[in-house]
Amino acid sequence: MPNAQFPMPNNNALIVESAISLFLLLIQLPATAILFSRLLKGPRRHPPIEPQQPTPELLGKVSVVVPTLNEALRISPLLAGLSQQSYEVREIMVVDSKSSDGTPDLVKASQQKDPRFRLMTDDPLPSGWVGRPWALHNGFLYSSEASQWFLGLDADIQPHPGLVAGLVKTAEAQGYDLVSLSPQFILKYPGECWLQPALLMTLLYRFDPAGINTEQPERVMANGQCFLCRRSVLAAVGGYSSAKSSFCDDVTLARNIAAQGYKVGFLDGAKVLKVRMYEGAMETWKEWGRSLDLKDATSSSQLWGDLWLLTSVQGLPLLIVLTFLLISPPLSHLPTPPLLLLGLNLFLLVIRFAMLIAIAPSYDRTSAKGGCLFWLSPLADPLAVLRIFLSAFHTPREWRGRKYSAE
Repeated sequence: MPNAQFPMPNNNALIVESAISLFLLLIQLPATAILFSRLLKGPRRHPPIEPQQPTPELLGKVSVVVPTLNEALRISPLLAGLSQQSYEVREIMVVDSKSSDGTPDLVKASQQKDPRFRLMTDDPLPSGWVGRPWALHNGFLYSSEASQWFLGLDADIQPHPGLVAGLVKTAEAQGYDLVSLSPQFILKYPGECWLQPALLMTLLYRFDPAGINTEQPERVMANGQCFLCRRSVLAAVGGYSSAKSSFCDDVTLARNIAAQGYKVGFLDGAKVLKVRMYEGAMETWKEWGRSLDLKDATSSSQLWGDLWLLTSVQGLPLLIVLTFLLISPPLSHLPTPPLLLLGLNLFLLVIRFAMLIAIAPSYDRTSAKGGCLFWLSPLADPLAVLRIFLSAFHTPREWRGRKYSAE
């Protein structure tokens, strides 16, 4: 007797369902293999950076440069954290782009307590430059040539004591010419606890895990929130000029440097720095989501490949499983292709939920409202992939209050 809820499907319906299932399997299986090959590298990754005490050979090795534009509400933890770094830091240059909210006053107050702080205003933004790389480029040009390392930091990070010493010691021990860190993200509100991990997963699925040396320059990942580069290397590539028009200047510059044969690393920095990037889900969707596609550092073929991968292994699994649960006939009536499709997508969902355990240390949810929604973030995956698509086909015209004309 046919199931009372689902009538027996006719042969034509089964043929159509099998054809659709085979098509989806052809799309998803290669992407699953690529994802699995990347995830298997996880156990071999470099352990998270640890805070360290400086040693005499580090004296004055690092110039820190911080680009700012109206950061008064969030720069104080950075200023305090930089003051706690030891003698390895020669100077701390804050390059301000004519903030109107009191940011320079906060820097001047820190300067009274710590003479390593220097406040400068960058020159007017030239045509073809984006504000952030222009400020960092100015900071590089005016930083001390006696420093061996250039460290770019964003105003929203919260560095732990021993960050700079631990980062430089690791870079020198491992022979890196450039190394950047992934932070620990501070979450506060329910919406971002649900959405932000799904957006982060779009990066984790596309690239090797943090702590794995990526051999292909076009697949290198970087994070400009904490970006350490040998001064000699940065000078050799013309500072930030090769990334001047990029809204993801960190990745663009890192890939350009890797392409010239230098050793570039992307490591786990959750134990040495935190970051409070955006306030709430809407700001996270708008501000972070529009740069996650990395199109400024990516060829069109690679971008399309990444969109295919994300659609296949992150965007579709939840939708396919829900479709089977809601409108598909009982499993006993399904032919082999739909069953294989269901099994594959259940497997992908299991991987996705398991990834939450792996990324949990990358989040500080101690003061978060609705922090338990972090564990439901896979339900936001279709939205996260949609955000990458929207960003991939839209060039930003405004960033941090600055407006940019279309080229």
